[in-house]
Amino acid sequence: MRLVMPARLALYGDRALGRLVKWTFRLLRRTDPDRASDLCGGIARRLGPLLPTHRIGRANLRAAFPDKDAAWIEQTLREAWENLGRVAGEYVHMARIWDFEIDRPNTGRILTDSVPLFEMLQHDGKPALCFAAHLGNWELPAIAAAAHGLPSAVVYRMPNNKAVAKEIARLRGPLMGRLIRTRAQAALEMAAALEAGLHLGMLVDQHFSRGVDVTFFGRRCKANPAIARLARRFDCPVVGVRVIRLPGHRFQIHAEGPYTLPKAPDGQVDVPAATQMITTIIEGWIKEHPGQWLWFHRRWR
Repeated sequence: MRLVMPARLALYGDRALGRLVKWTFRLLRRTDPDRASDLCGGIARRLGPLLPTHRIGRANLRAAFPDKDAAWIEQTLREAWENLGRVAGEYVHMARIWDFEIDRPNTGRILTDSVPLFEMLQHDGKPALCFAAHLGNWELPAIAAAAHGLPSAVVYRMPNNKAVAKEIARLRGPLMGRLIRTRAQAALEMAAALEAGLHLGMLVDQHFSRGVDVTFFGRRCKANPAIARLARRFDCPVVGVRVIRLPGHRFQIHAEGPYTLPKAPDGQVDVPAATQMITTIIEGWIKEHPGQWLWFHRRWR
């Protein structure tokens, strides 16, 4: 009986969470994108600091910016909570948020200086590897690729709650390219996507227990080496893409590259060195906009 009750409680909790997310999405659909972003951002900014996860964010920021005072750290964390809330509020409106015409850049909600790089990737006849981080609204690059005819695949982590996962997959499906879940066979699926000529995108800024050792903000941690390993196997461009949240419910999408990755003595991509290079690039992005990164993940363990 003692073993059955916790399992039942967990099941009921999962069901309740799934229903809550579904109802929340339905309510947010009745608002416009800007109002949904403002509402969820404001709620997260106020309630986030009350959650236990806030302590993880505080410890991370203290480690990353040891010269900053407590007031700066708390302000940055509130900004990070607000950004996370805005991403949640914008989720159901992704199709409406994508306000961009490639032949008329910088006239709508989306600003970019990276159209030439995008067009190069689109017409060079090669697959590509695209790394990103949890900055701004990190879902937008995948929408950009699909919206403008770039054959693409996206690696994503499926939420543990099945009802939530189903709802998110339903929202993502029509807007993004091929979706690859992080699971045992994901490496094979990623390789198959590149062999098919797709442009593979993935977020690589969180802890990866099976990863390689890198230095991030002066501390050792594990990073996902998938981009470097695939670059070693496939002769294709590697680019970095980030999203910066701007005032007035606008976004700057900036792509960099193609990068020249470090090589090992055998002439192939040096996986640890290339993973460190990517990690250092992401660290630079975060330093520019620390209030827009997801600090609430245990990056150092």
